[in-house]
Amino acid sequence: MAMVDSQLVLYDEDYRKVLAVCERLARDSHAKGVFVVDNNGQLLAEAGDIRGIDTTSLASLTAGSVAATGGLAKIIGEEEFPIHFHQGQRDNLHMTLVARRIILVIIFDERSSLGLVRLRVKKANVELARLFEEIQKKSERARSGGGSPFSEITDDDIDRLFAD
Repeated sequence: MAMVDSQLVLYDEDYRKVLAVCERLARDSHAKGVFVVDNNGQLLAEAGDIRGIDTTSLASLTAGSVAATGGLAKIIGEEEFPIHFHQGQRDNLHMTLVARRIILVIIFDERSSLGLVRLRVKKANVELARLFEEIQKKSERARSGGGSPFSEITDDDIDRLFAD
């Protein structure tokens, strides 16, 4: 449960791994856009053609929507609704909970299908869950190791950074 309350620290190396999963998902599912949002409404990564999309609002509204439907789930005796799907006239929105704290959002149109998106999301969900488990462990180690974000940096890392 501490995982839900703590602030997630995403280092550049981790961000690139998350972004790679998003880019692959956008490509393989023929999605317009793929977004990774934390349950506090912070946008962590995005891929695809996102022109004209207010990503800040998308992230906060996604988190609010998932929280609201989580409340609805509890009312009817469910733990949560892990998958949300909204069908529009032009665009569709598919949201999936990953590792209970991350929301994977896919926007797609007629170039794709719900079946293809769901198939590709299953694979991405497994990869993202594994990545965020590693990221969470790193964050916990950094906090217990004095809390310094520099505690994992070695002398070799510094030498490599300044090498010609």
